[in-house]
Amino acid sequence: MEAKDGGMGLVLIVDDLIENTQVLKGFIRPLGFDVMTAQSGEEALEKIEEQPPDIILLDLMMPGMSGFDVCERLKENPETRHIPVIIVTGLSDPDANVRAIKAGADDFLIKPFDRVLLEARVRASFKTKRLQDEILQHRRELEVRVRERTRQVELTREVALFSLARLAESRDAETGDHLERIRCYVRILAEEMRSWGRFSEMASDRFVEEIYLSSPLHDIGKVGIPDRILLKPGPLTDAEFAIMKTHSLIGGDALRDADYEAGQNSFLAMGRDIAYYHHERWDGKGYPNGIKGKDIPIAARIVTLADVYDALTSKRPYKEAFSHERARDIIVNGAQKQFDSDVVEAFLRQEKEFIQVHNAFQNTGETSLLQHLSEAVDRLEPNPVR
Repeated sequence: MEAKDGGMGLVLIVDDLIENTQVLKGFIRPLGFDVMTAQSGEEALEKIEEQPPDIILLDLMMPGMSGFDVCERLKENPETRHIPVIIVTGLSDPDANVRAIKAGADDFLIKPFDRVLLEARVRASFKTKRLQDEILQHRRELEVRVRERTRQVELTREVALFSLARLAESRDAETGDHLERIRCYVRILAEEMRSWGRFSEMASDRFVEEIYLSSPLHDIGKVGIPDRILLKPGPLTDAEFAIMKTHSLIGGDALRDADYEAGQNSFLAMGRDIAYYHHERWDGKGYPNGIKGKDIPIAARIVTLADVYDALTSKRPYKEAFSHERARDIIVNGAQKQFDSDVVEAFLRQEKEFIQVHNAFQNTGETSLLQHLSEAVDRLEPNPVR
């Protein structure tokens, strides 16, 4: 840091007696330093906040805020704790010396002091300050680089996850913006539910971001479903539907193995749970395991509603897109049956956001042969989405 007037550094002299500050100023200026003064502890703190000095020469006994208090305040503040504080006082009481050191003072001079000794202490303190400044600057640069690298890794992860999900959906010409809508829907639901503060699973700041990134992987297991079933334009037979249902196990197993290779509890763990359980139902009538209620991971319960809403409000070869109102009624009627009622409540509180997302991301592909709905789309038994 350059001194205000072009000197080698800036020294702040704090003493309630003007004559003392003038004497010290006369000693310091010839050394090449710029000098500013303060006649109280309060004034000193104000000036330090406006323009942090390189060195502080501090008297202990002042009206109002003492030098002890000023020193403690400076050393408690991460922004000022590295500024060298040299106590310059007429007190020869050993207890005062000890108290000053405990307050964080870096050096101590007793009046009357030797001018040569003052010069040596100031120069040594200035050198120390410069080294600390270099260390702090290097640390800041490292922090910036770490943040940049971290963001690069996060962006690469996001692109990889979404590209993987896109690859799984590439066999479908209609998918369009389905994945984009799904992850927007789940983010809306997760943010709303996290704001309630009653779900321990959502305590981490990363939950919303993780579900946003992981939700597009929900149907990745469909890469293992034969085209004759996946792309069939008409309703599936019971046997075909049984094969279709295995996509949740195929996807879950693949992500489980990838999570293990990456190190358990990696960012793929939530994607694994979503792939496995997004077709489970609150009442236990879903698949693949027929688990129910809170045994279903909360991320999967959120994706279930988002996926069903998107299926209901999207056009299919055998049905037109349902209106938002009709989809909402179906979802509300499915609370405590197919859906977690808490997720339904979050949906109702944020349904305007759902409409905005639906309108913003419309399918850009051709009409699809992939069916996200079973024959029972109107009665939602046992599942409205394959």
